[in-house]
Amino acid sequence: MTEQSPAPGHSTDLRRGAIGVTGILFFVLSAQAPLTGIAGTLPVPLGLGNGGGAPAAYALVGLMIGLFAVGFIAMSRHVTDAGAFYTYISRGLGRPLGVGASQIAVLCYSATQAGMYGLYGVVVQGLAQQYASVDLPWWFWALVTMVLVQLLGSLNIEMGARLLAVLVVAEISLLLVFALYALFTGGGPQGLAPQDSFSPSAFFAGAPGVALTFALASMLGFESAAIYSKEARDPARTVPRATYLSVGLISVFFAFVSWMLVSYYGPDKVQGVALKALQSGDATSVVFTPIGGTLGSWTTDVMGFLLATSLLAGILAFHNGINRYFHSLGCTEVLSPWLSRTNRQGAPYTASLVQTLITVCLVLPFALTGQDPVLTLLTWGGGVAVLSLMLLYILTSVSVIVFFRRTRLDTRPWNTLVAPIAAAVLLLGATALALNNFTTLIGASGTTALVLELSVVAVFAGGILLGYVRRAGMAAVSPLTAANADEVPAPA
Repeated sequence: MTEQSPAPGHSTDLRRGAIGVTGILFFVLSAQAPLTGIAGTLPVPLGLGNGGGAPAAYALVGLMIGLFAVGFIAMSRHVTDAGAFYTYISRGLGRPLGVGASQIAVLCYSATQAGMYGLYGVVVQGLAQQYASVDLPWWFWALVTMVLVQLLGSLNIEMGARLLAVLVVAEISLLLVFALYALFTGGGPQGLAPQDSFSPSAFFAGAPGVALTFALASMLGFESAAIYSKEARDPARTVPRATYLSVGLISVFFAFVSWMLVSYYGPDKVQGVALKALQSGDATSVVFTPIGGTLGSWTTDVMGFLLATSLLAGILAFHNGINRYFHSLGCTEVLSPWLSRTNRQGAPYTASLVQTLITVCLVLPFALTGQDPVLTLLTWGGGVAVLSLMLLYILTSVSVIVFFRRTRLDTRPWNTLVAPIAAAVLLLGATALALNNFTTLIGASGTTALVLELSVVAVFAGGILLGYVRRAGMAAVSPLTAANADEVPAPA
């Protein structure tokens, strides 16, 4: 059985050769929102996790994701599609599990994006009140930005990459300047004290599971390099390079900046400072105060605006990533073929519209019920995203092993067996820690935590069922249309 032809007059082709390594790298870094990860979430592992040992968690996660990336990239050389996890897992473990993974991926990215809209709305609300004396609710700014993101998501990918490049460079610059200044001036009251941030004893102090979970969340989005493979120039080289660069850069960046922040306060005092800031509801002061004290008070105002643009960059990156998932699912008729339509810019405009509507549906209930968007929408969305991501990573690692054992397209033991097994084992351990610390992660009751955990299971099970139901109407070859000669059919 073959794929149905698209309706006459409707293109389904993404724009090929539109983006290179640098462009993809900025999409990935934007999804990881470095300033948001530092100013918005670092205070949590500092205050509730392992305190001064938080930098070690980022280094450990960098190692873990680096191992995962070895097998992920080995498979990317033989599988090229905007479906990423969906396609990879389908190739190794069969289409039903692949479709289940696709729904988990959409849930992961949608929950993350919705949570970012919650924090974004609050940040912009505060900026509008402070600088324009305009008092409008957070959800107004979120909805207005959804319209803007929808428009940007329907334009060509090159324009989006250029915008993200500007925003990412701006948000990273101040953090790096502060961190480098702290490094070259010898750190804070206890010096640089690397042993108090990176030793095993520092990592295992307090609640290391909280720190590890938030460090894993900071890496969310690195795998999106594969999503743009159909639009990349020379994807066999572009995707691996962008993936390795993003993993290396973001893990080193978070470990280095968090280390310098710990040094600024002192390893034995930083946990108390962060905990007090969390209790007062002003978590960003943990980061903004040292930067302002080091580089000047002018940076406090600038950082507020950069936090807003960091969130906007992340929202746009996730919007584009989800669009590509929907486009791939439409092309293979797992979902309606209508989702596969592209416009003259080569952008998946119908998928973009559906993605925006889903985001509205996720955000509005929190607005209508008057929930705190940071304590509920952001934290709950982040919790669901971390669990979903761990499931995707583990399934992909297993799929890589099965795929290469069956096809023998790559017989390198390290790339196709040893690294994926090591990654799967470490990821299983990280998942256990995440579940053990889930109530702390989401800041809610055990009942709420259970509901959110079960939602991930339910979406995955529903996706598997959808895979079985839709299998008769799906392509007989595989859920992708790449033209690699050495590709083989996916298992049923």
